[in-house]
Amino acid sequence: MSGEHKGGLEDVVVSTSDVCFIDGDEGRLVYRGYDVNELVEHSSFEEVVYLLWHGGLPSRKELDAHRKALAATANRKLPPKLLGILRALPKRTSPMEVLRTGVSALSAFDPDAADNSREATLRKSIRLTARLPTLVAAWERIRRGKAPVAPNPRLGLAANFLATLSGTRPSPLAVKTFDVGLILHADHEFNASTFAARVTAATMSDVHSAITSAIGALKGPLHGGANEQVMRMVERIGTPARAEGWIRQALADKARIMGFGHRVYRVEDPRAKHLRRLATELGRQTGDTSDVEILDIVARIVSGDKRLFPNVDFYSGAAYASMGIPTDQFTPVFAMSRVAGWTAHVLEQHANNRLIRPRSDYTGPTHLAYVPLDRR
Repeated sequence: MSGEHKGGLEDVVVSTSDVCFIDGDEGRLVYRGYDVNELVEHSSFEEVVYLLWHGGLPSRKELDAHRKALAATANRKLPPKLLGILRALPKRTSPMEVLRTGVSALSAFDPDAADNSREATLRKSIRLTARLPTLVAAWERIRRGKAPVAPNPRLGLAANFLATLSGTRPSPLAVKTFDVGLILHADHEFNASTFAARVTAATMSDVHSAITSAIGALKGPLHGGANEQVMRMVERIGTPARAEGWIRQALADKARIMGFGHRVYRVEDPRAKHLRRLATELGRQTGDTSDVEILDIVARIVSGDKRLFPNVDFYSGAAYASMGIPTDQFTPVFAMSRVAGWTAHVLEQHANNRLIRPRSDYTGPTHLAYVPLDRR
């Protein structure tokens, strides 16, 4: 068989969606009609989660109830038996492997596990969004031989995560920066992990299975791991004084530089400017701006020579590093945000479902004659 096909499904429209719009030519990212720049300036991650799930901004009463549900200890706390599973894992297990395993295991403890109604899926989505930060922070402490910190229902999601990760109250700037990071990563149309979630949801599987599929896709370095690779590059460069020489040599060697370009954006990723500003402010607060200085030099040279612009992964790692978040936790942090979008897409897929079943362009033989074993 033969037919028109595009590698990686590039520019192939596979469905309609009301959740997210990307204008690659203008460099705009829109959630449910609202420009992400407006949401960064005026909103919070909790409000963005409500917007993605319900299709509109909440009233004050609705937002208060939504915040309370996301902060409730019953929704944030991990089941004791799940903590036992985490403690039984080898300490060398990567955080993304732990997150994938933990989310899959959480379904066994969820009272709505077998119910795929919208109401039950919303309840499960609240618990997943509330528990992913607890799971990420708990593993970080367990693998370092420390006891997990109990979630604080008086803190918002960003502040609570940073507090449970470090065991200390985070600065207001760190909380604001992390909240903005969560908003910027909350959804991005039909990227690989979101598409994986929708493919799973289209079989009428449950939301835990769909999110486990998404995490598996996000684990790959071509999707969620780019910000980790950017920080590995910064570590290799070492100092701002070495940055220009290092990047020019890397370009001459035709090395792949992570954190630049995007399959959809033809101009600068609108999310990058916010993370650069906040990473710079955090660096000044901590007294070390060297990471951002290195990144600025790399960005200037790559943008000038290759006409490639920084994407969301380029500056996010520097911001997270300034908060004390380990490099191999950057992708789980990404998932903590993107679970809002993943679950919104699961809700949308279930509401108007059709099994996703594409075809392939077969290029192999079709009429081979079977040769008996003793004649081969």
